[in-house]
Amino acid sequence: MTTSPLKRILVTGGAGFLGSHICDRLVEQGHDVICVDNFFTSQKQNISHLLGKPNFELVRHDVTHPLWLEVDEVYNMACPASPVHYQYNPIKTMKTSVMGAINILGMAKRTRAKVLQASTSEVYGDPDVHPQPESYRGNVNPIGIRACYDEGKRAAETIFFDYHRSNGVNIRVIRIFNTYGPRMHPYDGRVVSNFILQALAGQDITIYGDGAQTRSFCYVDDLVEGILRMMAAPDSFIGPVNLGNPGEFTIRELAEKVIKLTKSKSKLINLPLPADDPTQRKPDITLARKNLNGWEPKVDLEAGLLKTIEYFAGLDLRQYRKPTDHTAHKSSQKHAGQ
Repeated sequence: MTTSPLKRILVTGGAGFLGSHICDRLVEQGHDVICVDNFFTSQKQNISHLLGKPNFELVRHDVTHPLWLEVDEVYNMACPASPVHYQYNPIKTMKTSVMGAINILGMAKRTRAKVLQASTSEVYGDPDVHPQPESYRGNVNPIGIRACYDEGKRAAETIFFDYHRSNGVNIRVIRIFNTYGPRMHPYDGRVVSNFILQALAGQDITIYGDGAQTRSFCYVDDLVEGILRMMAAPDSFIGPVNLGNPGEFTIRELAEKVIKLTKSKSKLINLPLPADDPTQRKPDITLARKNLNGWEPKVDLEAGLLKTIEYFAGLDLRQYRKPTDHTAHKSSQKHAGQ
């Protein structure tokens, strides 16, 4: 149990990959947790183990509509976060980022709640600065197939800071880099889940481009620790702050690690590189180290992958909805997700 005062805390997108892990930590600390989710991409089994607990409540709601709750803190995690999901309905994705932010901030203004916005490294686009510090303003295509997510999150950051400056709302803004771990949706089209599922099934592992593009992979427990520390940070530090693992790997290196750890006989095959797919992505976490009590990731890639592989190996994939037969999904499955 925490020694800090118990709070009423809202987690939007609380049944999602990251949101459910945040709910776990907050419930364990004894806080009164309200999980809000519309289950567009999330799964109820992610939080089913919490449903019987007296300090946990589940509300089915879409944050594009106003929400009236009395809370002390809000973790705004609601938004499809993988290309397969956010390109399925790009207008809805933009609405979730922008209208969702407006609705949550309006509630925070009324209740004087502290509110954290889950932004993303996608605000940097295909960066021409490496690694990416928070001062970098990005290289984003505003009319590309990823723009609904990239520009939606950029607009949400704008709204958060305007509510802070104009209305005194107590905000925190984090920029999340590639994160992986148990409870990832098996059909989210992301590179870690794709590679693990393909390897476990003995299928060829699909690499887009030559596999030389790099990513930095942060294990979910490390990220959640950073998120909680950011919410607890002094009011003088509101962000934005990068949260991610500065360890950098090529996509090909990741594929080879997954094959080794699963003992799979999968082979690597190459497909065309998708439009607007970043060639490099690595966080500069200097600000996080300085302002979040020395926070930095502890779990190395191999250890995190082993835990994630164990999770996927135990899944009943029949319980998960595959992507719908839609042109955006077809495009994503062919060209996006890394």
